[in-house]
Amino acid sequence: MKLKLSLFLLLLSLFAACKKETAALPENIYETQFFKDIQLAAIFKDSKTFVDLVPRHDFLTLEEIYLAEKRKDDFDLSVFVSENFEDHSMQALEFETDTTKTMYEHIGLMWDKLTRGPDAVVPNSSRLALPYKYVVPGGRFQEIYYWDSYFTLEGLLAANRTDLAVSMVDNFSHLIDSIGFIPNGTRDYYRSRSQPPFYALMVGAIARENEQVLINYLPQLKKEYKFWMNGADKADVSIYRHVIKLNTGEILNRYWDTGITPRPEAYKEDMHLASELTDMGAKQALYKDLRTAAASGWDFSSRWYGVNGEFSSTETSKILPIDLNCLLYYLEDLIAKSSELANDQETANEFKTAAEKRKALIQKYLWNDSKGYYMDYNWSNAESTQHLTLAAMFPLYFQLASQEQAEQVKELLLDKFLKDGGLVTTLEHSGQQWDAPNGWAPLQWIAVKGLLNYGYNKEAQEIMQRWLALNEKVYKNTGKMMEKYNVEDLTLLSGGGEYETQDGFGWTNGVALGFKQILDQMEIEN
Repeated sequence: MKLKLSLFLLLLSLFAACKKETAALPENIYETQFFKDIQLAAIFKDSKTFVDLVPRHDFLTLEEIYLAEKRKDDFDLSVFVSENFEDHSMQALEFETDTTKTMYEHIGLMWDKLTRGPDAVVPNSSRLALPYKYVVPGGRFQEIYYWDSYFTLEGLLAANRTDLAVSMVDNFSHLIDSIGFIPNGTRDYYRSRSQPPFYALMVGAIARENEQVLINYLPQLKKEYKFWMNGADKADVSIYRHVIKLNTGEILNRYWDTGITPRPEAYKEDMHLASELTDMGAKQALYKDLRTAAASGWDFSSRWYGVNGEFSSTETSKILPIDLNCLLYYLEDLIAKSSELANDQETANEFKTAAEKRKALIQKYLWNDSKGYYMDYNWSNAESTQHLTLAAMFPLYFQLASQEQAEQVKELLLDKFLKDGGLVTTLEHSGQQWDAPNGWAPLQWIAVKGLLNYGYNKEAQEIMQRWLALNEKVYKNTGKMMEKYNVEDLTLLSGGGEYETQDGFGWTNGVALGFKQILDQMEIEN
């Protein structure tokens, strides 16, 4: 009897061990031991380099090879990488700038150098293949990014490259149809989050000459909205993904990411930031907020800090951002307009009502009367954050502000944000790239167009001229267009941040051409 019992217990323990081993198998490459070890070893200068390499085998096979190989005395991690991964990087930006050409002529030549696609499907690659041509930002970014692409698209339209602009929109429509939303970028490690929802603005831009085009993209506009509003109809849930129901029952949106682990493309950096936290729940919360900050496009910024000066206090998921809610207002308004064109008045009325409700909530929660400025709202403590940022220009861009509010925003903007090279992103010198002293092309565009909407032509003109003068100065010295610029110290070539300055550069090119077009028109009118 004892022998049978012992045999039974042995079999039971073996079964449990096998079950445990099976349960411990990684579900994707980013959970494997070799991935974690390689990223933490910092074999590459940039953590993104490794996630963009293409494995020669599936990740489970690679894990098996790695766990066997690493036991050997002569094991070399770098050799393991070189033997088991391939660099399938798309054509790099290697070119000689013709210094006899102007900056604008240079940008015209860059469109083809930055154009990629259609993509072939590469087994085991992190790349999400796209069916049409597209423009990448440049530098380390050899895939398309969601909100970058709107500003690139405006440049394409200014350059009469409408065909390429439409292809960009069609690629994003493909992503909405195939995976249900537009990811941060076209890599599988970005599938846990989106980015600021500029798809509606892209559709609106290519429909300027013929508004009937809007009807073609109405199904995708609705799917985009469904993604962002998922959970809004859950009566018993007040916080769900991007949706926050305030105590009043009113609904606004936040940025959000599904993950609770370090970002694969910044694994070592995220692990380091969380290293002083001992509680696993606190670590996971920080990882989620870092991911969520990446979803905002402002990665990283003191805008998301809960405690001044402390990067590890990033709490993006607790914040109702100005820019996001203005963008969703525009999406609601465009769906209403498109539905009317499609003779669907019931849907048009539904989305008109939703847009008006959101407009009222933006004024109620995101306008800070004491500051005379639009500010993010922390829903967890029911008050405005204390950070003044260029996100305040989004209500002017979408014409949600009253003339009196626009005047107050304009005055603070010129007093605090306007520097010799354009507009600084925030007033904090935190060392983060979405803070002072850096200026970014997309925010210059939002601010300038916002000022023009309220008749502040002279002020808008001054910002454009300062920004373009800085662009031209750096171009003259380097032959390149940069991702971001130091607008405070014009002796520097460009700004700094989480990674080395990138050149190319999609949205800088687009905004430069767009500003030149506006300034040329102003000159004609004057």
